[in-house]
Amino acid sequence: MRREVRYFPTPAQMPGHSHNDPMSSSKSLPPLSMLDLVAVREGASVADALDLAVRTAQHVEQLGFRRYWVAEHHNMPGIASSATAVLVGHIAGKTQSMRVGSGGIMLPNHAPLVVAEAFGTLAELYPGRIDLGLGRAPGTDGPTMRALRRDRVETEEDFPRDVAELERLLGPAQPGQRITAVPGNGTNVPIWLLGSSMFSAQLAAEKGLPYAFASHFAPRFLLPALEIYRARFKPSAVLQKPYAMIGVPVIAAPTDEEATYLASSTFQRVLSILTNQRGLLQPPVENFMHSIGEREREAIADFLAVSVIGGPQTVRQGFEALAEATGADEFILVSDIYNPALRLQSLDIAAAAARGD
Repeated sequence: MRREVRYFPTPAQMPGHSHNDPMSSSKSLPPLSMLDLVAVREGASVADALDLAVRTAQHVEQLGFRRYWVAEHHNMPGIASSATAVLVGHIAGKTQSMRVGSGGIMLPNHAPLVVAEAFGTLAELYPGRIDLGLGRAPGTDGPTMRALRRDRVETEEDFPRDVAELERLLGPAQPGQRITAVPGNGTNVPIWLLGSSMFSAQLAAEKGLPYAFASHFAPRFLLPALEIYRARFKPSAVLQKPYAMIGVPVIAAPTDEEATYLASSTFQRVLSILTNQRGLLQPPVENFMHSIGEREREAIADFLAVSVIGGPQTVRQGFEALAEATGADEFILVSDIYNPALRLQSLDIAAAAARGD
């Protein structure tokens, strides 16, 4: 049975798109990295998910990916990356040279000193290979948030203050400094700010930090956030000019039809998020998008508006469109494919497409 291909809108079709700083197809595409949600698959275990994360990291390291990040989520049966710093260390220990980090640590859930000590320890174990991406969302629901934070009440002013404290704790110890992170001080672990709105874009620009936009699940404000970040960027000791990375959901296969079929696992996952019925990553389903209503299809398409789904040529064209629309310095890929071997194949195809093979 032939599977119908569904193409999602590219950034060029998004409201507010402009052709400032265009990148033509003759130019090289941004380097690739990987964001792993460490999905637990239907019929498999948490241990299987953790093992696959390691195997995927080793695989993309051989493909030349720049970094491998894992994300902090809590109380979600289908996500196995809640102990993010532990998993970062595990993956760094199983790889050779690729950077490994958090995409991100949800800072409201943690005291900055604890984060500095954890990532300072990782930096001492794996010098020059650890990234610290920071988010300001809880990464969970209300009851779990209260379980994580106990009686702590977060305000909008806390995140910038906590980021500044982390910078101090990871930087060189200053004379008279009463609290130091040991390990941590002097490691200068690179800090990234993550976001899906204007807030973190403005803060990253103000502090001169690299910025990663969560367009893999919240693409609506991608272009305005990048514009604000670049327009307001102030050079700093760590970064002289803006550096922006964007999340890109990628499902690649030998043909467009097969990729669309494999992407139905992602479509199911997105629908479960939108309906607050999260669960394990499901096997692909024939004609899944035709089995749901128009409103659900539109919601999934909005969620995945910057996704790249298809065969090698379609993937290359998708990457080119994203590069032209956003001027991104780096793509960080998310690839939720049920079959582990086909997930690795998807990343092979994506890497070849990015190289122009």
